[in-house]
Amino acid sequence: MKEEFSLRTVRKKIMIVSKIAGISLIASYLVATRLPLEEDVSFLLWGIFVVLLIVITDYLLGRFISDPICKICEMARRTARLDFSQPCAITSKDEFGELADNLNKMSENLQKTLEKLEKANVRLEKDVRRERKLLEERKEFTDRLSHEMKTPIGVIRAYAEGIQDETDERKRQKYSEIIISETERMGNLIETLLDLSALENGAVSLAPERFDFVEFAERAAGRLLMDIPETDFELQYELPEDKVFVYTDKQRMEQVLGNLMINAKKNVSAKGILRLSLVQQDNMLHCSIYNQGACIPPEQLPKIWEKFYRDKNAKYSGSGLGLAIVAQILSMQNLEYGSENLSDGVRFFFSVPVIK
Repeated sequence: MKEEFSLRTVRKKIMIVSKIAGISLIASYLVATRLPLEEDVSFLLWGIFVVLLIVITDYLLGRFISDPICKICEMARRTARLDFSQPCAITSKDEFGELADNLNKMSENLQKTLEKLEKANVRLEKDVRRERKLLEERKEFTDRLSHEMKTPIGVIRAYAEGIQDETDERKRQKYSEIIISETERMGNLIETLLDLSALENGAVSLAPERFDFVEFAERAAGRLLMDIPETDFELQYELPEDKVFVYTDKQRMEQVLGNLMINAKKNVSAKGILRLSLVQQDNMLHCSIYNQGACIPPEQLPKIWEKFYRDKNAKYSGSGLGLAIVAQILSMQNLEYGSENLSDGVRFFFSVPVIK
C-alpha cells in the first residue's frame, strides 16, 4: 500500500493527483446537491470549487511535470551551446531528478573532456611552434656553419694549390703553416660547436662542487697574463680578502670566466683597463669583467649571447660562440647574467650563490 501511494515516480504522481481530483469532484458534487440551499446557489458554490480544483490540479501537474521538463530543456540548450555554468536544479527523487543528475554528470564530464582537449591543443601548438623553431634554428645553424667553413676551406685549398706550384722552400713552409693554422681553426670551431650542442641538448650534465671562487678567479686571470705576456692593456683586480665558497661546476665556470675575459681582452682599447671584480653582497657573489673601450650599440646588447653573433665593426675575428656558451652554462645553473654599457666601456656580469 505504501509503495502504491509513493511519489518516487512521475506516473504515480500523476495517478495520485488525478485520483484525488476525481474523488474531490464527485464528493463536492454530492455535498453541493445535499446542501439546504437553493439549487442555483448550490451549483454556484460547486462551480467555484471545481475552478479551484482545476487550478490546484494544474499547479501540481506543472510542478511535477512541466517545470522539470522546462528545466531539462533549458539545460539541454545550454549544453548544446557548450555553456556549463549552471547545473540542472531538479532535486526530486523521480525520473526527472534522475535525468537531471545524469545530465549534470554528462555536462561535467563533457566540460572536463573539453578542458583536457583544450590543454592538449595548447601543448600541441607549443610542440608545433617548438618544432618549427628547431627547424629554423637548424637551418640557420647549417647556413652559418657553411659560411664559417667556407673561408678556411677556401684558404686551405688556395694554399694547397700554391704549394704544388711553388718552388721556393720558404714560401712552401709559409703556405704549410697557414694550412695548419686554418685546419686548427676549423677543428676548434667544430669542437666548440659540439660542446655547445651537447650543453643545449642536455647530453652533458653539470658536476657541482664546493670551492673558493676568489682563488679560482685570481688563478684564471693569472693564466690570461701568462698566455699573453706582452699586453697593451692594464689588468686590474677587485677581489675580497677572505675566501668566498660557492657550489657550482668548477670546470664549466672556468670556461665561463675564461670566455668572458678573452672577449674583454679582444675588445679592450690600447693602454686601456681590463678589470675583474668580485663583490659579495648578502648571500650572493657578484662577478663582473669590465673592458675599457668602445660600447656596444644598445639594440645589439641582447644579440651578443646568440650563436655566431659578431660585431661587424669589431677589429678581431672569432667564431661568435664564446658568449653563447657562457649564456648556456649560466642558464643551466639558473644563474643571473647580463651585460651593460658604461661611460667608457662594457661590463659583463653574473652572480653565484654563496655557501658556508
